[in-house]
Amino acid sequence: AMPRLAVPLTDTAVRNAKPDASKPKGHTLPDGGGLYLHITQAGKYWRMDYRRPNGKRNTLAFGVYPAISLAQARERRELARGLLAQGIDPSDHKRESEASKAAAMLNTVEAMARAYLENKRDGWSATHYDREARSLEKDLYPYLGHRPIGEVEPPELLRACERVQDRDAVESAHRLLTTASGVWQFAIAKGHATRDIAQDIKKALKPRKKGHFPAITSPAQLGELLRASDGYGGGPVVRGALAIAPMLFQRPGNLRTMRWADLDLAAGWWTIPSADMKRSVAAKRDGAAHKVPLPRQAVAAILKLQPLTGHGEYVFPGLRDHSKPMSEAAVNAALHAMGYKDIHTWHGYRATGRTLLREVFKVDIDVIEAQLAHVGGKTHGGAYDRTTFVDERVTVLQHWADYLDKLRQGADVIAMPQRAA
Repeated sequence: AMPRLAVPLTDTAVRNAKPDASKPKGHTLPDGGGLYLHITQAGKYWRMDYRRPNGKRNTLAFGVYPAISLAQARERRELARGLLAQGIDPSDHKRESEASKAAAMLNTVEAMARAYLENKRDGWSATHYDREARSLEKDLYPYLGHRPIGEVEPPELLRACERVQDRDAVESAHRLLTTASGVWQFAIAKGHATRDIAQDIKKALKPRKKGHFPAITSPAQLGELLRASDGYGGGPVVRGALAIAPMLFQRPGNLRTMRWADLDLAAGWWTIPSADMKRSVAAKRDGAAHKVPLPRQAVAAILKLQPLTGHGEYVFPGLRDHSKPMSEAAVNAALHAMGYKDIHTWHGYRATGRTLLREVFKVDIDVIEAQLAHVGGKTHGGAYDRTTFVDERVTVLQHWADYLDKLRQGADVIAMPQRAA
């Protein structure tokens, strides 16, 4: 008798096929070319029987119906037959392509970037780590995260950075490019990329804006700002910060987190723990605390706040949640309200103090840098400079606070004589 040819299946036949209770191992419906549907109590499975190039029989699994339709199963059958025609075993091919897919998942831009961040975590402060991770999540992964890192071309990375630039965030675009450069260099070290493509596009971004935080550096304008601050109608905590910031010119992040526990008002000292300073993780751990002398006027301003905030942890607590420090936005909002938007910022008090101490008081730059908690100014004497010029700074800061009072009163703006160190 002639062998019976398989009649190709139809969608209806596949959909309506039911398991046969008398056949516990299931039964099959052939479609031709080795493809068949295997029907069991558990479900319907696409299979294809074929002979390996070495002549041995084998079976390929194409997936489960209905996730894989009849048309998709036939496509897979034709691919397998095409491979067999070239002398390639479809089973080996499938295994190799799955392995290469898994390898590709490990060398995507996102996988590399996450591994890079993890590698850097211990050496970075938590704030820096979070900022870098957020930048990548928001601006790199959505566009290039799925791509194998070695395949990304410079124009593609440039487009991701330009999207950031286009929302008027030139600084953020440059920061993203710097972070990307670190990721690509990490990928090179791991053998997943051959060059740092970030280097090719540095010049293609808009240049960073020159200059820093807006700051007043003229004595007369500073006098106006001090008078405006005295007349500011906001709450006592913000008023206190506005009074103390120009005297001490510490970083906003340190001033707003000033703790009662770190103050010795009788001796006139504020000791900022090393862990709170803007330093590397190692320097935070091993560095000395930063000692800030408190002039008489600063002590008086802090004492004013004691009845209001002295029962809590922070000298300047947040408006809504007293267990947290005030936000940096609070003082900047006050400066905006007083008409100083784009003229002066909270951070600007540092530039104000640095400039006028040099110009008016002729104070040695290293003494000023010590007060600003910068590494030694002229000398850059290596890791955290131990020479903190404590005695000089006590004298200089008292002179400075007295000078601010004179400016406040609109008295003749005269240079104060520098006391011998």
